[in-house]
Amino acid sequence: MKRLFLSLLIVAAFVCAHASRGQALEVPFLAGRVNDTARMLSPQTVAELEAALKAHEDSTSNQVVVLTVSSLEGEALEDYSMKVAETWKIGQKGRDNGVILLVARDDRKVRIEVGGGLEGALPDITCGQIIRHEIVPRFRDGDYDVGVRNGTLAILSAIGGTYAPRAGSSRPGRTSQVVPLLLFMGVIGLFAALKRFRTGSRSRGGWWIGTGSSGGGSSFSGGGGSFSGGGASGSW
Repeated sequence: MKRLFLSLLIVAAFVCAHASRGQALEVPFLAGRVNDTARMLSPQTVAELEAALKAHEDSTSNQVVVLTVSSLEGEALEDYSMKVAETWKIGQKGRDNGVILLVARDDRKVRIEVGGGLEGALPDITCGQIIRHEIVPRFRDGDYDVGVRNGTLAILSAIGGTYAPRAGSSRPGRTSQVVPLLLFMGVIGLFAALKRFRTGSRSRGGWWIGTGSSGGGSSFSGGGGSFSGGGASGSW
């Protein structure tokens, strides 16, 4: 009887393990550089970040993407983030220069996952500072647009070697965050407009500027990069 009871316990544990594995949260389709599956961001923010991240990749080959999910459905944040990284393969093969900013809305958790090739520019301590100083204060205010914008801009600044976290308060004012962002987005928009103008097609003896999407999100894909667990996590 004792052996039968132990056997039943083993079978039950096996069934439960497989059942929970089958219910694991799936990785969404990589639709672009900004994948707002939790519907946390405004269309304007998505468009601005798509343009900024595309411009960054065009000039550096680094791939930085954003993913929001409504819930982790019981999965550990770090485990799910690595699953996303291994599925999407953000960054270039051999250079491993990819970064994923992951936000789990209902769990109130955020993580920056960094490819091995960018861990020098984005060490764990810097990722933690970006989360604490740029993202979490805005999320606590319920302003997801500014939080994701600030975090993304800080990631790009850190990669470029210009990011410096604010000393003192971890709740910076809105103006200090938004003004540099608007200036940055304005420069990106100007360069995008100039590029469209310079590469415009001749039509009936004159130049014309296309009106289609410049983000190219529908054709975006990972470049084969790999991740080794570098980065940082936080909550709000």
